[in-house]
Amino acid sequence: MSVSLKKGQKVSLTKDNPGLSKVVVGLGWDVNQFDTGGDFDLDAAAFLLTDSGRVSGQQDFVFYGNLVHPSGGVQHMGDNLTGAGEGDDEQIKIDLSQVPANITKIAFTVTIYEAESRRQNFGQVNNAFIRIYNEANGEELLRYDLGEDFSIETAAVFGELYKNGDEWKFNAIGSGYQGGLAALCANFGVEVDG
Repeated sequence: MSVSLKKGQKVSLTKDNPGLSKVVVGLGWDVNQFDTGGDFDLDAAAFLLTDSGRVSGQQDFVFYGNLVHPSGGVQHMGDNLTGAGEGDDEQIKIDLSQVPANITKIAFTVTIYEAESRRQNFGQVNNAFIRIYNEANGEELLRYDLGEDFSIETAAVFGELYKNGDEWKFNAIGSGYQGGLAALCANFGVEVDG
């Protein structure tokens, strides 16, 4: 049975699911009807973080330009350019057993591609959610609907998986950032060209 989370709520993923290692993180959204002159291209990403709250290297940033972490523990399933249709818009597969020992947190983010030039922001995005399901049987384990807290932000941290002893837990974050992907990369210690 899926657990529906509220902002700031934390729940264990593995405690009630012994042996769980392969999960899929689905992220989804709808775009409202304001005409901004172009498609909305929202991009999901995963930042694999150490205890410092930062990446240990560029390879710890998994996104449409780096689909698979070298460990094989995190795999981005590809870019969805429009967000059209029902269900997950982008998915990231996680094999908890393959995540390197120095990684204690995986943050899941969504940014708006070329937000400034397209004059787009999260205030124009509706029904954003993150959910985690068991890859083996498709059972949804948890879901967090972000609500309508955003206005001018161009990037958001939807939630994070984190290690607590032997357990993996999930934290529903839902915090927005201005400055798009560059702001997130700076926050998590990823160097960006340009």
